[in-house]
Amino acid sequence: MAVSPDLMVIRAVRALDPARQLDSVVDVILERGRIARIGPNVGQRAASAEEARVLEGNGLWLLPAFVDLHAHFREPGQEYKETIASGLAAAAAGGYAHVCAMPNTRPVNDTRAVTEMMLRRASSTSGPKLHPIGAITIGLQGSQLSEMADLRDAGIVAVSDDGACVGSSAVMRRAMEYARNFDLPIMQHAEDAELVADGDMHEGSVSSQLGLRGRPRVAEDVIVARDLILAEFVGAHYHLLHASTRGSARLVHEAKDRGINVTCEVTPHHLLLTDQNCLGYDTYCKVNPPLREQEDVDALRVALANGTIDAIATDHAPHSPLEKDCEFSLASPGMVGLEQCFGALMQLVDQGHLKLSRLIDALSTQPARIIGIPAPSIAENELADLVLIDPNDKYVPANYSQYSKSRNTPFMNQELKGRVLMTIAQGRVVYEFGGAK
Repeated sequence: MAVSPDLMVIRAVRALDPARQLDSVVDVILERGRIARIGPNVGQRAASAEEARVLEGNGLWLLPAFVDLHAHFREPGQEYKETIASGLAAAAAGGYAHVCAMPNTRPVNDTRAVTEMMLRRASSTSGPKLHPIGAITIGLQGSQLSEMADLRDAGIVAVSDDGACVGSSAVMRRAMEYARNFDLPIMQHAEDAELVADGDMHEGSVSSQLGLRGRPRVAEDVIVARDLILAEFVGAHYHLLHASTRGSARLVHEAKDRGINVTCEVTPHHLLLTDQNCLGYDTYCKVNPPLREQEDVDALRVALANGTIDAIATDHAPHSPLEKDCEFSLASPGMVGLEQCFGALMQLVDQGHLKLSRLIDALSTQPARIIGIPAPSIAENELADLVLIDPNDKYVPANYSQYSKSRNTPFMNQELKGRVLMTIAQGRVVYEFGGAK
């Protein structure tokens, strides 16, 4: 990691912060990790100081750093796939200053001890800030509630059973009531276990063609519908993880119209890929929930553009070749995404599906608000959470060093656009692009 100078000047950079209606070519001065001044030509005098580090921003973008609501760092328990250190390094390379870590570790993050261990490991990395998410139920078993109050005091920002859907309506109601008392969002992986029945991919013509068991979209929709009814009844903050169906988008839209406290995220792969990408039995495209059909992708893009879907989350899910270089039915679901997220999503902007301002909002401001942390911002006197990007740089990730321990993503060999050059988190430079491997 780079050492942060006491004085940094970024000159003539396009600064974009939709939350502050900022889109201007300005100089930005950082002093001891804080944004000291912003404005045209304000950096001329500071740039002449002997101790100043000066960056020329011509053609570059300066954005609020990103916040990921949904990542798997595998520590404790499966460090051969990812560690907290390698995961945070990957996050920094992707432009993230904050990352939420899911609780499906081994042991599960359902106790104060696991939460505190994760935070200790993160504090020793000098990288982005880690925000643990605690389990809703002990062992992710869907029956006995975790001690959410104790977990919150230890540092969690939300609760979720992640890949294990809370199937019991009674348990979900009690969980919502408990979490509401502590202003903790309930994050649900919405899939009816009996309807998916160990399916391998989306149920449709492609699954029939490949001879694979299907997971119908209705398995997601029925859980979302039930949970929204419970959230309205209880008055809890319900957050839908990785929405994947047109039905979920419609249900969330209707719930927001009724004033239910619901938020929603979508992943890059559910915005960019379909079940057609599974042809050839490509295990890198096996994810959960599965890649759907084009009509679902189209509906999710519209929902993201109009704000029905609040945020973009990576669902960064590292696996080793042991879990991916095998038969499709035996492969573990999930793909990595922290380092490829922005570059992959820029195609939605270039193709006119999404405004750049909405992309920034969904990657930074909205996810921060969902977990109740101060949103990264380009404003004077703010602690610097910033990402510097070359928007025109096209690259293939496989040609460059990657920080994650795992490589399981179909985007690894695709041309992406929009290079993260530097990430500043909590006032410290935590990543600088170093060129080809």
